[in-house]
Amino acid sequence: MNIENYQPVSAILLAIYQFHYFSFLRSLSSKFRQITPMTLTKLLSALLVSLPFFVNLCIVLRNPPPERINGFADARIIETLVPNDTKREYDSKDKLQDGLIAPGFDEASCLSRYQSNLYRKVSPQKPSSHLLSRLRSYEDLHKKCGPHTKPYNKTLEQLKSSSNPSSTSADSSEECKYVVWISYSGLGNKILTISSAFLYALLSNRILLVDPGTDMADLFCEPFPENSWLLPNDFPLKDQFVTLDQKSPHCHGNILKKKNNTKNTSPESVTSFLYLHLVHNNDDQDKLFFCDEEQIPIEKVPWLVMRTNIYFVPSLFLMPSFEQELEKLFPEKETVFHLLGKYLFHPSNHVWRMITRYYQAYLANADERIGIQVRTFEPGPSPFPHVMNQIYACVFKEKLLPLVERKKPIVTASSGIPKLKSVLITSLTSGYSEDVRNMYWEHPTVNGDTIGVFQPSHEEHQQTDKNLHDRKAWVEMYLLSLCDMLVTSAQSTFGYVAQGLGGLKPWILYKPENRTTPDPPCGRVRSMEPCSHAPPFYDCKAKKKVDTGAILPHVRHCEDVAWGLQLVESH
Repeated sequence: MNIENYQPVSAILLAIYQFHYFSFLRSLSSKFRQITPMTLTKLLSALLVSLPFFVNLCIVLRNPPPERINGFADARIIETLVPNDTKREYDSKDKLQDGLIAPGFDEASCLSRYQSNLYRKVSPQKPSSHLLSRLRSYEDLHKKCGPHTKPYNKTLEQLKSSSNPSSTSADSSEECKYVVWISYSGLGNKILTISSAFLYALLSNRILLVDPGTDMADLFCEPFPENSWLLPNDFPLKDQFVTLDQKSPHCHGNILKKKNNTKNTSPESVTSFLYLHLVHNNDDQDKLFFCDEEQIPIEKVPWLVMRTNIYFVPSLFLMPSFEQELEKLFPEKETVFHLLGKYLFHPSNHVWRMITRYYQAYLANADERIGIQVRTFEPGPSPFPHVMNQIYACVFKEKLLPLVERKKPIVTASSGIPKLKSVLITSLTSGYSEDVRNMYWEHPTVNGDTIGVFQPSHEEHQQTDKNLHDRKAWVEMYLLSLCDMLVTSAQSTFGYVAQGLGGLKPWILYKPENRTTPDPPCGRVRSMEPCSHAPPFYDCKAKKKVDTGAILPHVRHCEDVAWGLQLVESH
């Protein structure tokens, strides 16, 4: 039965009951003398017995259980589990996340797209009107040029006809051009590099197509309406992805090396596609991709195939040709990944259910949620004592967690109401969370607060491109992003994703040297933006090496990677 029919049915049943009840009264008044006491008792008993049944039936029909409402069960269950203060906050929010999300999606196909705001505080970082306009324009272009459209098929035919690097030249008149992102590296790197590739596609009027690899389709919802962002399996170059490298004839950097020896050689004249090697080990020629003068011939190439494990957004801000557009897109420079991440990355339904189940079980009722992300790059078995000491030194020094009283068995809060704090720890090993959990289990806190310590998984070592491993990693990144305060590890893209999605400025655990706890152990970062670990150090106009972290006030070196680049607020 349709939900709209429940209330009318309950009204009808109640009316039937009332009709028989009043008929009985009328009959009773007219024939009172003819009714024996025994008959009257039976009639009254029957009416009294049936009354609760009719009342309960009407209540059930007026308020049907969630599982009986097709398509709304998950939303109704979440609504009943979310604390009241969160629901009140959500009621005042824009369901489409301040306009980032385009209307028209099938809500049931991606619950997280519309339910994520149930779990987040209102973000002060709002998208600019220009960004919203460009996103809507991009979606129109993606619908027109995406997989299996006529323009896509037309451009694909040109690619198929290219049997060798010199057999065809690019046709700059093609109405649709593409950036193909190759699935590469760990999940944190993938999320950061997809957002980088999308921003470049937005700036260069190209379509982003994502190589699904082994599990991309399983982890994320489709971000664009009406056409997929996933690269079709029959893409003609897909078998070559494994072999593309810096020595490939289609590699942009390699072509530039040959250009120095052959003056007539240029990217747009030799190939219908270019391979962009933007990995951490790229050389000076590969990094020339970020020079304006190289973008002119690249613009004529219909297909760009990109392999990268670098968040290269800061390098795009150093390019004069993109400067004006980026200023309009992101007046607040440190919001780039925060806004693009909320637009692009929505957990798939089964991942979202894992996130919400864990959140409701361990985090929802806490007064404060503190996330601690531990990533070590040292060889040997964890946990490391110097890292454990560093974590304690950081959270106690910054007053993120209370000290414990080791002498008294019970502590009463001296003033105020004790808080319930949930600590979410993510690490490949369980040792760090066990140490913290045992400390707060065995000893009371000095201020009377109650501390719960939780760790969703401990996979022992990173397992790139393993479906279940990546699913757990995505769950944990997202849960960290839902915390009120965050502590992350230096140089970890896992932590960068969490802080960016959550719009958080974490305390970062500085990288230990010689297995010694750093002093200070941590520091509050100035920007929520991720760090680019392998940026170019080259002045394209002067054609010489330069400190690219000293050119613009909003592009500076990172606090956790001295040579890296990061977007910051210039003021």
